[in-house]
Amino acid sequence: MFRFRREQSVVNVSGVKLGGQPGELATVLCGTIFYQGHRVVKDEEKGLFDRERAEGLVARQAELAEETGCPAVLHLYARTADAFERYLDFAERSWGGPIIVDSADPAVRAFAARLVSELGYADRVIYNSISLANSEEEMDAVRDSEVDSAILLAYNPSEPGVDGSLKVLETGGSVMVKGLITLARELGFANLLVDPGVLPLGSGAGAALRFSVVAKARLGLPVGSGIHNAMSTWAWLREKETTSRKCCDAAAAAMQLLAAADFLLYGPIENADFIFPAAAMADILIAEAVSDLVEDAGHPLHRLI
Repeated sequence: MFRFRREQSVVNVSGVKLGGQPGELATVLCGTIFYQGHRVVKDEEKGLFDRERAEGLVARQAELAEETGCPAVLHLYARTADAFERYLDFAERSWGGPIIVDSADPAVRAFAARLVSELGYADRVIYNSISLANSEEEMDAVRDSEVDSAILLAYNPSEPGVDGSLKVLETGGSVMVKGLITLARELGFANLLVDPGVLPLGSGAGAALRFSVVAKARLGLPVGSGIHNAMSTWAWLREKETTSRKCCDAAAAAMQLLAAADFLLYGPIENADFIFPAAAMADILIAEAVSDLVEDAGHPLHRLI
């Protein structure tokens, strides 16, 4: 294993710590609920869903987090503002940990930033995301909100790959007038998490693994990704049985952890049953490699061995 010469920041979001040196802390696992096409959702526009099934999924993620020692975050995705309001009410009643707020629509993300601030939930929220796609309305809403944690999506369409992602973070490269780190600080975010954005397998997905190591060495910020996206876009794998797809998802997750990830956007919350054991195993192997430096009593190394 390896240690970074640069000091590694550790951020604390509602009691969950992310960051540090490899093996220092357990990887934070973030499962998505109410995503596009999620079967528990009955009406994506209104945010109507099967509450009993949703509660079961959230409870299972919490149970696995407690059993393994890998902390969990609930990743809320909403298509509309009405849907987000319903989903947030559900999360407040069924989940006590950090929440990622997310939508493909900038207006919905802006609404989410305002709503969580009005309701007093801002300290539990991680905003997803600050990127070159943010609208002016969205940035104004974020600036006026109380949310102080965000994921920086370091995707650079003009220069895909590690160097391009670093440029969009540090200087803006050729696509922004300033880097995402500077922009996020100006918007009031204190806790910054970095995600390179994962391309399809065969189109540069592997760069996310290299980026994790390079970005932590260069920036010292917590880094993670949604590496499962590379698996979901693999046409060959989609034709295989469920077991093969799950094995590849788990293997990709473990590889991202070995590449120094601090958090993992592991995709559909239903995947918790095989992602948590895979992540705990990877965390234990990494921590054993640097066992003289691991002090966290809640780490899977001490909980499961």
